[in-house]
Amino acid sequence: MSLKMRAGYEGTGPGAITPDGCAVELYARLSVGDEPDVIEGAVPAGAHLLELGCGAGRVTRPLLERGFRVTAVDESPEMLEKVAALGGGVRTVRSPIERLDLDEKFSVVMLASFLVHTGDTAVRRAMLRACRKHVTDGGCVLIQREGADYHTNLPRERVDPGGYTVRIVSATPVGDGVNEVRAEYVLPDAIWTQTFRARPLTREEFEDALAEAGLKVDTYLTDDGTWVRAVPVR
Repeated sequence: MSLKMRAGYEGTGPGAITPDGCAVELYARLSVGDEPDVIEGAVPAGAHLLELGCGAGRVTRPLLERGFRVTAVDESPEMLEKVAALGGGVRTVRSPIERLDLDEKFSVVMLASFLVHTGDTAVRRAMLRACRKHVTDGGCVLIQREGADYHTNLPRERVDPGGYTVRIVSATPVGDGVNEVRAEYVLPDAIWTQTFRARPLTREEFEDALAEAGLKVDTYLTDDGTWVRAVPVR
């Protein structure tokens, strides 16, 4: 099934491309970093997580292996096919995050992959409202932020332990504080690119966005401030 590409987003390379430029086959092959360790250390053991923007299950898989239950949300049917194949009791829900409306709440909601930095302010607000709507009053929301230098000192690259190279090629201003970011992923047998729009947020701007959605920072989970545990304002 083909979905309409979002304005300002593009992806190239083999296989299906999602509306935000993500290549399904690429994301199915990307290795996981320390995200599962950060998540496991921040939430109760065996919690039921609502994973917003699960992609192909890069983080979902290790969470299931560590005994968590996961309800995985994505708008791409091709991505969700990859996640459903993981088994382990994962439940998949197809929906854009900003329009998610489940009749249940979760002790942990997760918004990773820098989605809080989407260039569209209205979409960011709706995503954070979805987080607040679906978290229990005593629960928490885990959010992944961009690093302070994400949009600067470009181009740059890193070689992943998985044997591929990730390049952030450029971050070009397109107005209203938004940059058009181009990334390249070079694997031994294929090259993928992704172009997307992202809005840098200072810590104050990020916390203001949380407050607008009825959330507040409980703690910054990593020294670089890229992982945050937020809680509902009651």
